[in-house]
Amino acid sequence: MTTIRPAVSADAGGIALTLLESAEHHARLDAERYWVPAADAMPARYQYWGLHSPDDGPARLTLVAEQNGQIVGFVDAALQQSPDPMHRPMTYCHVAEIAVRAPYQSQGIGRQLLEAVEDWGRRQGAAFASLEYHIANTRAGAFYERKMGYRTAAITAIKKL
Repeated sequence: MTTIRPAVSADAGGIALTLLESAEHHARLDAERYWVPAADAMPARYQYWGLHSPDDGPARLTLVAEQNGQIVGFVDAALQQSPDPMHRPMTYCHVAEIAVRAPYQSQGIGRQLLEAVEDWGRRQGAAFASLEYHIANTRAGAFYERKMGYRTAAITAIKKL
C-alpha cells in the first residue's frame, strides 16, 4: 500500500536517496549536463529548504510516496506564470522534479504522485500542469505522454558555449 502525503523534514533522507538515484540515471543519459551531487549534502538540502507543504502557502508543494515507512518517491511542484508577453495570463502547476526509486517503478507510484500534484494545482487555480524531461529519457516520455496525457508544447534547445 502506497501513501501519498505532504513531505515533512523527517522525509529529507528518503527524498535525498531517491533524488540521488535519479541523478545517477540522468548522468548516464547526459553527463555534460547532469551529475550526482554529494550524498552527504542532500538530506540537509531537503531538510532546510527543499520541502514544501500546503502550510507554506499555495505556491509550492513537495509530496512523498511512502510504503512501510520508507520514502519510495517524491514530487516537487510550484505554481508559475509564463514571463512571455505573448502567452495568455494563466497559472501553471510546474512539476520541477519527480522521481520513484528503481525497485518501485512500474507500480503506479509515479501516476499517483502526478495525479496528486495535478489535483493540488487544479485546486490552486492552475490551468495547465507542465514538466520537462530529457529527450533521451524515452521511458519517462512515454509515461508522461501515453499514460498521463501530457503533450509537447515547447522544445528547449541548448548549445554548449
